Amino acid sequence: MKPATHQTSPPYHGSCLCGGVKYQINGEIKAVSHCHCTMCRKAHGAAFGSYGSVPGDAHVFIEGEALLRRYRSSEQAVRTFCSVCGSPLLWQGSRSHAEWVSFPLGSLDTPYFAPKQKHIHTSSKAPWYDIADRWPQSI
Repeated sequence: MKPATHQTSPPYHGSCLCGGVKYQINGEIKAVSHCHCTMCRKAHGAAFGSYGSVPGDAHVFIEGEALLRRYRSSEQAVRTFCSVCGSPLLWQGSRSHAEWVSFPLGSLDTPYFAPKQKHIHTSSKAPWYDIADRWPQSI
């Protein structure tokens, strides 16, 4: 079996679970993080949400924009998801770094490897999950 290859330059493509919403990333993916906050855990139904970040103008929805719904999960964040399948698709901060957006790495269709990653908000991580990888922890 041939090993998977990883794309190292944009554009990157992604979609929701049902395929109704598609997006394109036209820039380098930065600030790859695994967020352990309660809201990300609930939004993803998992131990943490894994995100890549790009400047807002580098993330473009190219199909299914009418299916998108937005939810203000806190004073600091708006989450965008597919109204058909519920897939999380975008996280936007309204205070610090408002010019950046974050998207779930699990929604990428383009193979991608993030050489630099970190765990964030680990003080509220799921008690049943032990962080046992080589990536640093912060905040």
